Amino acid sequence: MDKTERFYKIDALLQANRFVPIERMLRELEVSKATFKRDLEYMRERLNAPIEWDREEGGYRYTGQKNGRQQSLPGLWFNSSEAYALLMMQALLAEMQPGLLGAHIEPLKARLRAVIESGHHPASDVESRIRLLNVAVRSVPDRNFEIVAAALLSRERLEMAYYARGRDESSQREISPQLLIHYRGNWYLAAWCHLRKEMRSFAMDAIKTAVVLSKPAKEIARRELDGFVGKGYGIYSGPNVRWAKLRFSAVRARWVSREQWHPLQRSLQEDDGSLLLEVPFTDMRELAMDILRQGQHVEVLEPPELLAAVKAELKQALSQYSSKD
Repeated sequence: MDKTERFYKIDALLQANRFVPIERMLRELEVSKATFKRDLEYMRERLNAPIEWDREEGGYRYTGQKNGRQQSLPGLWFNSSEAYALLMMQALLAEMQPGLLGAHIEPLKARLRAVIESGHHPASDVESRIRLLNVAVRSVPDRNFEIVAAALLSRERLEMAYYARGRDESSQREISPQLLIHYRGNWYLAAWCHLRKEMRSFAMDAIKTAVVLSKPAKEIARRELDGFVGKGYGIYSGPNVRWAKLRFSAVRARWVSREQWHPLQRSLQEDDGSLLLEVPFTDMRELAMDILRQGQHVEVLEPPELLAAVKAELKQALSQYSSKD
């Protein structure tokens, strides 16, 4: 048990008991009295832990613990509610990219469990009550993910074999990775493409092979990266921002009025209950797909090219069923 784990154990014992005799402290921590005294001094002086010796009870306790009030340590210490939140975050990370962070998260989980046990629910109950259901998730090989992450953080270029599904083409690319993006259950890499001489988004699951090059990555200004990621609708990007104007039926407006399609969206509730929604976009492909998901409950008002694209897609879809009437 290292020093940090002992700190969490001391905190858990003091949280769970009105007072703790020194003999129990030494037994639970499996350390000498001198080591325990050093830990106690560190917690008091460096972490401002309000631990005191209760001569009457013959044990250690938190200041104010006599009144039944639980004491949370400051700084990097977590109370039970914060520990619940961190366990949920851990579950989210584990679901998003299984295996990538497991070895690093397990020691943290062990320490968090000790804090949670000081609350009103066993840690196993808390963990078993968290569920994340991901739909249409495309898995990324751990090895590829680790290579990309390493190049991203070390600021080095990557050479990769990439499959563009839309064109059904494979190509070799040299890129300077800039940002990893988790969007709608899938991972994307925003990178400067040295072949196209511009920023591009690459689906991580479409990277077939990747090799870190001994070349410094091209640095892109933070302002440019912020504009690239959130400029238009969805994961696609482009230089020209246009605005789409959509009308949702009163029925569907009950849901859409509570949704964020884009941080800069504008909405207006009509007297008949319908909803006018305006969102910026730079590439209409993803926006068109989400519009089509709404079926008869949405109407494209502007721009004309988006309306034409949605109409053409609906006609094509209808033609597949017209012969089956």
